Amino acid sequence: MFTRLVMGALLVLGAHSAVLANATIPTKDIAGAKDNPLIKRYEGSFIVSYERQSFTDFKVPLSPLELTDRRDGMNNQLYLPKKEVELEGAKTRLAYLAPAERSPLEVLRNYEDAVKAAGGQILFTCKGDGCGGDPNRSSAGGGGSSSLMMYFLVEKQLKDPGFSNGACAQAEDIDDQRFFAARIPQSSGDAYVTVHTYKISDQDYCKAFNDRTVALVHLLEPKPREQKMVVVKADEMARTIESTGRIALYGIFFDTDKTELKPESTPTLTEIAQMLNADPKLAILVVGHTDKQGAYEYNIDLSRRRADAVVKSLAANHGVDAKRLRGAGVGMLAPAASNETEEGRAKNRRVEIVKLN
Repeated sequence: MFTRLVMGALLVLGAHSAVLANATIPTKDIAGAKDNPLIKRYEGSFIVSYERQSFTDFKVPLSPLELTDRRDGMNNQLYLPKKEVELEGAKTRLAYLAPAERSPLEVLRNYEDAVKAAGGQILFTCKGDGCGGDPNRSSAGGGGSSSLMMYFLVEKQLKDPGFSNGACAQAEDIDDQRFFAARIPQSSGDAYVTVHTYKISDQDYCKAFNDRTVALVHLLEPKPREQKMVVVKADEMARTIESTGRIALYGIFFDTDKTELKPESTPTLTEIAQMLNADPKLAILVVGHTDKQGAYEYNIDLSRRRADAVVKSLAANHGVDAKRLRGAGVGMLAPAASNETEEGRAKNRRVEIVKLN
């Protein structure tokens, strides 16, 4: 009797969960979402996922994704383009559910027309497996090959609840993918647009979206970064290191996946050198940190090479004795904040100065 009651309860709960999980056809945009003025929606579409960041970095592929010797954080074989452009500015991501019986190609062509009407230029197009990576994978999954959508985002970065319309549009299997990247001139500089259209495959928990076309649109608008970080002065560095043995610095800058120091790093490097010159006996360990995006081994190596770049610059350009410096990289092993938000990831991408003697 008890067993039958338990089994009956599980069946009821399972059926109830399936009902709650299933996507629903929207009749309006999600709360707080709106079109970006740069490019409008395909007529009759509704926004099912929306994210806006006032300033961040963004990469646009300009060639098909190709197999690398690396793996991503979900143990997928990582596919990356040989040609891409790295940008910074205001980013908008919108996922639209198109009206019924609209194909990915039809929706894509309309977006291409809108870009051209705005004076823009199509830089790269692809379709299906010609885009590289797994053509049927969205932002979710591990142990296989990464996908075009994973180049832009992975499932854990979605703010949409599981099995919501937004998650169903971006984290389920897909078919018939189409893509283009474009540049649109603006008075303040070039804006970039990517449009990825595809059909949702047959799904058990997102079946309302089965065979419907989704348009995933990214827009990157040129915008100067707000200069709010104050450079830590040499005497403050010295006091903090003396009391805690270390200090985290956010005034040392690199482009995404690069190890060359950006010119904006010079003020902080100058202060580090002044601190060392004021205390000739002080020796330091320069420790590079990354966020959790990317493979473990890759981030360890990247953080080490960035730390070495700081050591090299201090010795070559700021007159510091190289014997007083040592570089190390710990990747994502010592986060200063959660890696689930861009704000947290920004705090984790840092250089720390640690007292050696």
